[in-house]
Amino acid sequence: MMTITPDQIVYCTRGALKLNATIVFAWAVMAALTLVAHLSTRRLSEEISISRWQNMMEVIVGGIRSQIRDISGNSSGRYVPFVGTLFLFIFASNILAVVPGFHPPTSSLSTTAALAVCVFFAVPIFGVAAEGLFGYLRHYVQPTPLLLPFHIVGELSRTLALAVRLFGNIMSGTLVSAIMLSVVPLLFPVFTDALGLLTGAIQAYIFAVLSMVYIASAARAHKANRR
Repeated sequence: MMTITPDQIVYCTRGALKLNATIVFAWAVMAALTLVAHLSTRRLSEEISISRWQNMMEVIVGGIRSQIRDISGNSSGRYVPFVGTLFLFIFASNILAVVPGFHPPTSSLSTTAALAVCVFFAVPIFGVAAEGLFGYLRHYVQPTPLLLPFHIVGELSRTLALAVRLFGNIMSGTLVSAIMLSVVPLLFPVFTDALGLLTGAIQAYIFAVLSMVYIASAARAHKANRR
């Protein structure tokens, strides 16, 4: 039987609790990212000659910071930890799909929904931190209180879209690759792996960019309302 989502792979069960592949590989990705971060930062140096680990990390962080600055139009420091973590987790989960036996947690709707919910709560948190509670809530009733339901529906619908878009693309890509490998195993492995890497990187980038756009657009709306 073909596995559609890693939620279907259950390693052990104790009462109502189930340890499935989604949980196992999500924690594996987090452990791998933690290890890489430790190796990259344990011997930080300001000298001209730095370690490869530090150089790699500086390139990654610098790229993320530059993208966030372009989108937000101001200082990127406050957004880098959140948006950068989202990107790195999704990117690592997606590209590791080429490893035999690895089931990307992002091909589970429960994982993508959890990430989307994080973005859902991050938008008002950053908004309130920047403009205060009443300053943030003001835009929901402007230019008229009649738009309040539409603002709320918009917040919920874009959260759902974030979750479903990432889940659909990663799940369908994994499924198509499995089908093609079973039909023509000698011709398509390299092609499907390369396509999977490209798709995974693009989806991680899109999710992070959309998250940053939602946060930045809310901040700009609040600033506009104050003028």
